[in-house]
Parts: sequence; C-alpha cells; structure tokens
Amino acid sequence: MFLGIDTSCYTTSLAIVDDQGRLLADERQLLAVKQGERGLRQSEGLFMHVQNLPELAAAVKKKLPALKLKAVAASDRPRPVQGSYMPVFTAGASFGRTLASLLQLPYWNLSHQEGHILAGIWSAGVSWTDFYVLHVSGGTTELLAVKLAGRIEIKKLGGSADLHAGQFIDRIGVALGLPFPAGPALEKLAQTAAEPIRVPVAVKDGEISFSGPESHVQRLVAAKKATPAAIARGVEHCIGKSLLALIENMTAAHGQKPVLFVGGVMANNYICRLLRAELGELCAFARTVYAGDNAVGAALFARQKFTAQAGYEKGRRKSKLGEEIKHHQ
Repeated sequence: MFLGIDTSCYTTSLAIVDDQGRLLADERQLLAVKQGERGLRQSEGLFMHVQNLPELAAAVKKKLPALKLKAVAASDRPRPVQGSYMPVFTAGASFGRTLASLLQLPYWNLSHQEGHILAGIWSAGVSWTDFYVLHVSGGTTELLAVKLAGRIEIKKLGGSADLHAGQFIDRIGVALGLPFPAGPALEKLAQTAAEPIRVPVAVKDGEISFSGPESHVQRLVAAKKATPAAIARGVEHCIGKSLLALIENMTAAHGQKPVLFVGGVMANNYICRLLRAELGELCAFARTVYAGDNAVGAALFARQKFTAQAGYEKGRRKSKLGEEIKHHQ
C-alpha cells in the first residue's frame, strides 16, 4: 500500500492505493472559510492542516485496519519549478517525512501540479504519454506540454496573465453572496439561468486575462442589471470560451495534441460540456471527484517511484549475479 498526502490552500487530503494502483482510501477535509471572506491566510491554512492530518489518518486506519505501507509521497510545493513555494504544503510534507522516517519507509516529494496530472490521467482512464494539460483552479490557470517517459516532463506554454479562473468564480460568487470557495454554489445557481449574460473573452496568443471580464461582471452585479443566475452562467461561459481560445492559439503555435483538463474548476459540468462539444475525442477530463485537490496523485507517485526503484534494484542484483557466474566460469 502507498500513502499520498496533499495539503493545499483549501483541502487536507490523504489517499492510499495498492500495488495495482487501485484506490483503497481517499480522505479529505475542506478548510473552513468565514462567510463573506475571499480566502485564508497561509498561516491559517497551515494551522488547520496540522489539526486535520491526525483526524484523516485515524479515518484511513479505521477503513484499512490492516494497513501495511510500502512508501509515502507528499506534495511540497505548488509547481515543479524553482522558487515555487507555499507554507501550507510544509504541513503535509513534514507529516509524510516524519511518518516515513518512523516506519523506515521510502519517501518522495512531488509538486501539487504533478499530483493533479497523475490523478487526472488515472481517473480519466487514458494512456497518453505526450499531451497538453490545462490546469485550471483557484491558484492556477496554465496550459502545459506534458510528457510521461518514466518521469513527468512539464513545460508551461501559456496561461492567465492576471486573475486565475477559480479566482474569477470566487470573487463573483462572494459578490453574489455565495460561500467561499464559490465553485459548487455558483454552478448550482447557474443551472436556473434562462440565458447567460455576455461577458467579454480576453485571450491573446498564450495569455488569458480574467481581470477585465471580472470588472465587467462586478459592475453588472453592483448595478443589479442581470439576475444572479444569468451572471453565474455568464462567468462559466466566459471561462469555457477563454480556455477554448487558448487551446486554439497553442495548437496553431505548437501542433495538435490531446488535452487533459485538471483542477478544481474542471469539476464544473457546464464548462466541461462546452469544452467537450468543441474538442470531442481530443480531450479528457479528470473525473469530477478527482478534478479538485486530492492526494490520489501523490499516492500513485509513491507507487510509481517504489516500483521503479524495486525494478532498478532487481536489475542490479541480476547484473551482479551474472557477473559472479561469469567470473567463476
């Protein structure tokens, strides 16, 4: 069994997969944000993670009383680039290193973004090795070129120039009186809309801007010139069309490849339907329950690294044995 840990800005997560990559446990706790607030300080999130981790561990142990771990992995930074850092991730990484050290288990770090990609590939059931990833959440709106060749190779091609898609949703949601994070509530509200309001799309080459669209929508909210439902649907429609425009630009610049969609915003069914209608078989989506923050990707990463290391050690032993046999002949 392999343990994955992720302590993102708004969710504490633990997951266990077995030797075949089957999910055995998936425990998560959303961090509490006060009504009307637009987020948490990193120090507040870190404190909540420290409180949540033992409770989630107890829940995993209750579900899997015969828990026998082989390795542990935890996300320790937002992205796999130099200088990427957020304090909240130190909670999960510290918990993972401590546990692995006490149990004398292998331990590996990965980035939060790599975890999303691995969980997305796994849950979508695709076996792509050379593809695009659109990681769309409250903290990220990025189009990535990804290659899976024993390890994850990631190159950023484009993304948001200012506001992220999830921030756009959250800011409008809070302005409409919805709880934070606003994604699920905004999606539910939008389902009652007759028609979406028109929101401008601002995409140039590899850059999306959501600050202009957000200002436009905020003015409509303040002036009460549209129903909340129409506003919510307009925000969804704007995000979907913006992502399509980005993909079109990047395909023209870098060639056509299949696109995997991951991140919390990709739990929105309307946006996914809009994208699927345009892209067809050239796209795949992390299953809704695995689109948002989770530790499944980290658990899969622990399994992948452990299996590779075991194969390497087996190869070394076989090679050494072959040399010994040759020496004695």
